[in-house]
Amino acid sequence: MEDAYRFLMEDVNFKYGDTVVAAISGGPDSMALLHMLSKVKDAMEITVVCAHVNHNVRKESSEEAIFVEKFCRNHGIIFEYMKIEDYGDDNFHNEARTKRYHYFGELVKKYHAKFLFTAHHGDDLMETILMRIVRGSTLRGYSGFSYKVEMGNYTILRPFIGVTKEEIIEYNKKNKIPYVKDASNDKDVYTRNRFRKYVVPALKKEDPNVHHKFLKFSRTLLEYNNYIDRQVENLMPRIYMQNELNLDEFLKLDHVIAMKVIYYILEHVYQDDLMLITDHHAELILQLILSKKANAYIYLPNHLKAVKAYDKLTFVCDEEPNGSYEIELIQYLNLPNGKNIEVISKSSKDDNFICRLSSEEVVFPLHVRNRMNGDKMTVKGMLGRKKINDIFIDEKIPMNERDLWPIVVDSKGTIVWLPGLKKSKFDKTKNEKYDIILKYY
Repeated sequence: MEDAYRFLMEDVNFKYGDTVVAAISGGPDSMALLHMLSKVKDAMEITVVCAHVNHNVRKESSEEAIFVEKFCRNHGIIFEYMKIEDYGDDNFHNEARTKRYHYFGELVKKYHAKFLFTAHHGDDLMETILMRIVRGSTLRGYSGFSYKVEMGNYTILRPFIGVTKEEIIEYNKKNKIPYVKDASNDKDVYTRNRFRKYVVPALKKEDPNVHHKFLKFSRTLLEYNNYIDRQVENLMPRIYMQNELNLDEFLKLDHVIAMKVIYYILEHVYQDDLMLITDHHAELILQLILSKKANAYIYLPNHLKAVKAYDKLTFVCDEEPNGSYEIELIQYLNLPNGKNIEVISKSSKDDNFICRLSSEEVVFPLHVRNRMNGDKMTVKGMLGRKKINDIFIDEKIPMNERDLWPIVVDSKGTIVWLPGLKKSKFDKTKNEKYDIILKYY
């Protein structure tokens, strides 16, 4: 923690009268950051603004806001508060993050602040890198996150990136810093929690300072990524103009550079939502480009569509989806037919809108696509396989809905669920062994 304090005092280059914004949840990490900034405030004579967001999903949230406000009042810190009143149909975590950072940006502008501080630490970096390695990502995505991010008119700083959770807890204990605990952080249903509880501790047993290795790994990847980016940036004016990728020029590139061009475009399109993107999406785009079809398109997360038209490829926001699509199912999907499929932790229902699967019988990751010629599935409780088109007819699904109706397949292409209509032989009852639950709504 001494290095974090030294970073704030010596490397940030505060000037008298500066104002900074700090994202504070009330948990141990953010309260340690707020305490440290209060010390810097007194030493450097700066103004600290605490930005607290009530995500409005837990009953304790209102009490936590009062707790943080009281701490700010006692330490001469400006308290700013925002409550998220409602959510759309998008992925909860992604939507909450988007709203949160939009709010932080507004506060930075309101107070003419130079810096936004967050309490991300070394363990968070390890978890992020490991999760992205497991699910796939871009080169920059594999690096996790940086201690410093330039946002144009302000800079995001993460002074705790080199310290562990244990060091933060010890700092709080030593300085008698109060904090609140979010019980949802202990639930195994969340992927990050499983990495936090089981994978990271195992790595720390091998080397207590393993977080420094991950930090070095992150910085090395960023260095390589930035170098390749500079090479790609020199190419972009020639091959990617006004949101159009020139496929004739693209196909002349070496495969490594070509894939980096795709990643580069995706990184700029998705920016801070890179968790939505995997290497599978980049491969789908490459397959689209290499396809013999002159006109085709695929669906990507967040209602984005990659459209191939002869020698051009464009990325557009899809308002009225139609045509073929295939999307990897990670946690949540907003589908082209306006419906959603979500991985949930529990359900008491057992209808056709719920599907329980075992990873011992199906090959992950799962994908969601629309129908293809010759599609058949083994319907639960029936012998043999049945054509998807025949199921649509039996269920009296209108013709205009059939082309967009979602079909869940595993990585071998086996149909495991026809959401809302039929379960396959892979579906499990509540009393059988399963490790994933899907909901269609």
